[in-house]
Parts: sequence; structure tokens; C-alpha cells
Amino acid sequence: MVDTQSSPYILFVQHGWHDTNRRMQRLGQALADEQTEVIAPNLGLIKTWWRIEPLIQQVEQIAIATHNRYPHRPWRIVGHSMGGLIWLELLQRHPEWWPQIKSVSLVSSPVGGADLGRIFDPFCWGLGIARDLGTNRRQIAEHLARHMPIQTIASDYDGGSDGTVPIQCSQFRHASYTQLNGIRHDNTKDHPEVTAAIQTFWTALPTLSVVSKEPLEDALISELQAIPGMTDAHRRDFSRATVWATLKDNFTLRTWRSSLGIHHVFLANGLNHCCFAGFVGWPDTQRLYERLNVIKREFAP
Repeated sequence: MVDTQSSPYILFVQHGWHDTNRRMQRLGQALADEQTEVIAPNLGLIKTWWRIEPLIQQVEQIAIATHNRYPHRPWRIVGHSMGGLIWLELLQRHPEWWPQIKSVSLVSSPVGGADLGRIFDPFCWGLGIARDLGTNRRQIAEHLARHMPIQTIASDYDGGSDGTVPIQCSQFRHASYTQLNGIRHDNTKDHPEVTAAIQTFWTALPTLSVVSKEPLEDALISELQAIPGMTDAHRRDFSRATVWATLKDNFTLRTWRSSLGIHHVFLANGLNHCCFAGFVGWPDTQRLYERLNVIKREFAP
């Protein structure tokens, strides 16, 4: 068993899409102590536009080599945006690494699937990196969070997102959630508040507890997230939606159709607060309303 409290550790810091490792290296150095080896793979800005699988394999080879060199050292992992998605995929593929994982911090990572990815590739045809960024990895993240301490950090810059990734897209069950305010997506990779949030998370381990949502709200959000093709969305259009169904405890389902014919659904609680925002692409519109009718029956007041 690895002694993760006293051993020197490896700190992996991974950049994301349309980026290099320069600023993530700076974040790693701000987090590291004198015993820490910081590993910040540079995937190449241009290569991040194509597909995620070669990028995963590139980081995987570095991680395997590191494990072979230091088989007993614990790991801390920090991934920004797509860098967090790369590590979710890697950890799912390598459960033999799990005993060494001291912590995982996902910064502005679109775990639920980036809405921009779905907008650019609504039919999931595989247009460059869009399909990979639009993939929902929430089930992977929730499974991993049952086995290791995971922190997810989001920033509310414009009332629902960091300017790129909706807040809701970063959230998933069993993880510790940290919300910052006023920081744009590109700046979350090395902002001092992000550094402080990660350090706070490290200090709180292993006594950290995860706060769950209200049970009915959590159940309703789970049902909505399970709808085929559902992608987390910004809350900005909540005010345009009309009530489609009233559910238990005065929760309401609300719908809105954009000018492009994209159907959105929102969940509001009894205080008229938006608890969930999502949309589906054109191919999934019929299944959206089929599932909404099921939810309407199952959660009728």
C-alpha cells in the first residue's frame, strides 16, 4: 500500500484543446514542493484539433514510463478542460493505477460533453475534435469518484458558464465541487484562485465530505441527463422557456426551441430557480419528448 501522506509524489498537469503546456507547467510549479516531480506533457496545439485518442495514447505512454520509473510514488493529477477528459479516459483504462492516485482535480472540464462540440457536430459525424469534446463522460467520472478523491472546479463568468463550458457540465456525483466566479475559461488554467482551490482540496483530504443535492432534484436531473443526446447547456435561455409539465414539490419542466430548431429543456424548483439546462440535437428531438412524457408520468404531483 502506497503511503500517500508522506511519500514524494508525481504531479501530472495536463493542458487541453488549442493549447500548449506552458501555462500548465506554471500551475504545476505553483502547486509543487521541493520533492515533487511535475510532468506537463505538451501535446502540440495543432494536434489538439483533430482527435482525442492519439492525445490519450501520448499521455498514456508518458504515464506508463513514469510508473515504471517510480512504481511506488503516489500521483496527483490536474487537468484543464480537455486535459481533464484525457485523464478520465486514462484512469478508466488503468484501474491498476488507482491505489497510487492521491487526488484528481478537473479544472473547467466539460465532463458532461461540451455544448460547443455538439453544436459544431450535431449528428456526431466525427468532425475533428468536436465529437470527442461533445462526448458525455459523466458516467466514467462518477465511477472513478467512488474509488478516488476527485475535485471538479468551475467558474461562473457570465451567469452560467466560464464563457466556454457551462457550470453544470463540470458537475457530477461523488466529487467535491468548487465554484469560482468571474474567471474566464482560458484563465482558469493558472489563476491564483484555482491554485488556492486545489491546495485547499489537498489539505482537506482525507476528511472531505461531498454534499449531495436534494433527493428529488437529484433524481430528476439524473433522468434528464440520461435522455439520449442530452447535452448540458447554459442557463441564459431559461427565461424564454415555457412550462411544459408540473411535477412533484412544484418542480417544473420547461421547454424552448431556438431559432435553429434546437430543443432545450430546463428544470426549475418551486422557487423558480433553474436546476438544470440541456438540449438535444435534431436527431434526438423525438426521443427527448418521449422521455419527457415518461418523466412527467413518473414524477406527477
